[in-house]
Amino acid sequence: MPSIESNALEPTRDELAGTGMLHRLGRLLPVYGLVLLMLALILVFSILLPNTFPTLLNLRAILSDKAIIALLALAATVPMVAGRIDLTVGYGIVLWHILAISLQTLLGIPWPLAVVIVLALGTAVGFLNGLLVEVARIDSFIATLGTGTVLYALALWHTGGRQMVGMLPDGFYAINGTFVVGLPITAFYVLAIAVTMWVVLDHTPIGRFLYAIGANQRAAELNGIPTRKFVLGAFVTSGFLTALAGVLLASKLRIGQASVGLEFLLPALVGAFLGSTTIKPGRVNVWGTIVGVMILAVGISGIQQFGGSFWVEPLFNGLTLLIAIGIAGYAQRRKGAVKK
Repeated sequence: MPSIESNALEPTRDELAGTGMLHRLGRLLPVYGLVLLMLALILVFSILLPNTFPTLLNLRAILSDKAIIALLALAATVPMVAGRIDLTVGYGIVLWHILAISLQTLLGIPWPLAVVIVLALGTAVGFLNGLLVEVARIDSFIATLGTGTVLYALALWHTGGRQMVGMLPDGFYAINGTFVVGLPITAFYVLAIAVTMWVVLDHTPIGRFLYAIGANQRAAELNGIPTRKFVLGAFVTSGFLTALAGVLLASKLRIGQASVGLEFLLPALVGAFLGSTTIKPGRVNVWGTIVGVMILAVGISGIQQFGGSFWVEPLFNGLTLLIAIGIAGYAQRRKGAVKK
């Protein structure tokens, strides 16, 4: 998939040197187009909805609602850097949020230990995905779709189609329900993970190796990069972040049910794919993913405050993805024209 290859299309300083202002803007617009679009949406909705949109209450709602999607998008981003895709980010969260509750309510396990167990299981599933892709040589889309379907079936079997309900400790509720400087703590979780991922992917050999694998795995192998180890690590990281998102979802909903979770799959993948079309077009990147999730959050929030129907969210997700792909294609053609 060209959208997850690691060939960055952002113009270099040498390419911009000696060019006019209009030419520079034309080259930089595809790079920061989605960022500008997000800011434009915030401005437009703030003007049209001055009493509801530009408020602290709305900001809290957006950050609280989209923090889990942002975590899942970041989880999907890591395998994408290596040229793989992980669909268990949408299926796994169904089982993990159920287990985070049932381990406490059915087995009486203390909540810190229940959280550790869920995180360990999520990491193990990520390792299994890595084995299926790298050792069994199954296409990552098929492998993770199969694994995810099994996880969903386990969630249905475990719940019997019923809700998992029970009294949970206040400490477990505080994982999601705490506010820091007036903002939900989940937003700070996302920020901390995003900064960590940015440092690792952009400023360490691990990130350079993963991008090299995503660009051309055979060439990476010939250059001595242990590709199998790094791809396994990418899936393990994705599994851990997915399990963490499941714990936060359980703390937020306070009930577990198999019908909750799958609706996060499309927005998370859209956010990750959007991340490959901005900041560094053609290269999956952390801040691009955050921008992708935020533009979906801002757009959907504004439209819903105008009284948009239930079908507005999937429509907006799909249209935004198409626009983003168009921007990325324009950037690629522009770069190709300059090289010629």
